[in-house]
Amino acid sequence: MGGASASLLHPMDTDSAIPRDRDFGRSQFGCEHYKRRCKIRAPCCNLIFPCRHCHNDAANALPDPKERHDLVRQNVICSVCEAEQEVAQVCSNCGVCMGEYFCNICKFFDDETSKEQFHCDDCGICRYRCPICYKSMMDMSSSWQLLDAEIRATEMPSEYNYEIEILCNDCNKSSKAMFHILGHKCAHCGSYNTRRISAPQDPPPQGETERQVSEPRE
Repeated sequence: MGGASASLLHPMDTDSAIPRDRDFGRSQFGCEHYKRRCKIRAPCCNLIFPCRHCHNDAANALPDPKERHDLVRQNVICSVCEAEQEVAQVCSNCGVCMGEYFCNICKFFDDETSKEQFHCDDCGICRYRCPICYKSMMDMSSSWQLLDAEIRATEMPSEYNYEIEILCNDCNKSSKAMFHILGHKCAHCGSYNTRRISAPQDPPPQGETERQVSEPRE
């Protein structure tokens, strides 16, 4: 599929059959889409890519529309030792875990387990939350606690100190929360799986504020 795609190919390392710790290289390999320790060989074009999205981006940018296509099933290649093998979570050659999250149904690997991904039996693919109702599909309390800490440590500029109204996707209740770039916590159930349902009220003009302050109260 052209020079750009072919450049993704890597030669086999003849000294690669060295057993390694399962966690070796975690979060050090991957692409803009996923952090993981394996690559894929696309059977349709016999080239190696970091992930199916990288393949599809390249394959669907081909000048001839008839040659454009998406990826079908593939083998995987360990990013640490370059051994090509059938899909499995642990490399059969060096013993490295190629993805902390692994789905044998979707043939999906990901080292970023903070996404709380899971395989949805009804949808038939791996997801992070229900695409229909947007409810969290697992206990997210540990993730919400991390967000609490991050928000406490990230002070917003004074011009962003205002309340907004939010709707919680988990408990279906509305509440108010202080605007923050990292997220908005439901006042009822503590979830950050919320969406904004109102714009902030514009502050009154400075002159109007000064006039109201200077006027004596009756």
